Amino acid sequence: MSQAAAPTEIKKGLEGVVVDESAVSKVMPETNSLTYRGYAVQDLADKCSFEEVAYLLWHGELPTKAQLETFTKAERSQRALSKPLLDSIKLYPKAAHPMDTVRTGVSYLGMEFTSKDEETWSPKDAFKGSPSNYDHAVTMLAKIPTIIAADYRCRKGLEPIAPKADLSMSENFFHMCFGEVPHKDVVKAFDVSLILYAEHGFNASTFTSRVVASTMSDIFSATVAGIGSLKGPLHGGANEQVMHMLKEVGEASKAEQWMLDALKNKRKVMGFGHRVYKTGDSRVPTMDKYGRMVAALKGEKKWHEISDVLKAVMLKEKDIHPNLDFPAGPAYYLMGFEIDMFTPIFVMARTTGWSAHVFEQAAANRLIRPLTKYTGAAQRPVKALAERA
Repeated sequence: MSQAAAPTEIKKGLEGVVVDESAVSKVMPETNSLTYRGYAVQDLADKCSFEEVAYLLWHGELPTKAQLETFTKAERSQRALSKPLLDSIKLYPKAAHPMDTVRTGVSYLGMEFTSKDEETWSPKDAFKGSPSNYDHAVTMLAKIPTIIAADYRCRKGLEPIAPKADLSMSENFFHMCFGEVPHKDVVKAFDVSLILYAEHGFNASTFTSRVVASTMSDIFSATVAGIGSLKGPLHGGANEQVMHMLKEVGEASKAEQWMLDALKNKRKVMGFGHRVYKTGDSRVPTMDKYGRMVAALKGEKKWHEISDVLKAVMLKEKDIHPNLDFPAGPAYYLMGFEIDMFTPIFVMARTTGWSAHVFEQAAANRLIRPLTKYTGAAQRPVKALAERA
């Protein structure tokens, strides 16, 4: 068999390379709007719940009232964790990062729900079979928030709080973390953040998940791989770094000089720039609006005052716009979440996007196996140990 021809041009980071087709999402160039299945994400955020958007990503259309009731009933019925999984969460190192603990928890789910003789991928529809990829996706959608909340409680020396089936996903997450559901505007802002984070094309973690799926591994493994990719500060972990940055700046009066010094010293400033958006992330205005709503309820304007100065300086000096992580970080902090919880919340949302792409990969699978340009030594003989200098 002849070897495949080497690529004529190297695209570092696969920038600009089209590797497959997808009907899940697209940034429309004429409007600069991220769309899910053709719907602008800012419209979905204003008019829909996260559950409606999850259904849309997986089914291709927004649900009817009856379809939504069936979907939410299936999700809510699976929120509880098994006792062995809960017991294992209690044994996690208390200093472990929550991204490591949720990754481990999802891996545990894979052991519970994937039998050794189960068919993994099939060219058949992802919704067929028992259990199907879709069934497992619903399982993760239901249980990942419970894993994150249980670990949060255990790390603080508190008992986990059982999920409630009469609450929405966002309401239930607050309940499991803090034992109460906050003001409806806080819940809405959180729900909006999940919608905005749910999907974004062939980003690093989604591509990672599709690579794993292309090997005909299981959907839990694809999700675990996605979590590992999302943990990085150049991807999902950026929202955590944004809040650390705002706390380092401290107050609005210091923000301009802080940014000027950071740029002069060529420091990586998190929360700005995007591989896809060049004239501004279409999700930012929506997240900023709801984040400021939370700030008004909490009576805390400091973080947005600092953010406004940092954004203005970056635009003036570098013409670089903020991305979704920039307003999401302070919004989560004002909601009461500790900084290391921000990226696990991202996981709760992006599970829907990963699963939608795994369904696509399964339906028309081809192993993802790119080439490299070799730059090492030419073939050479192996010298015996005694002959090596």
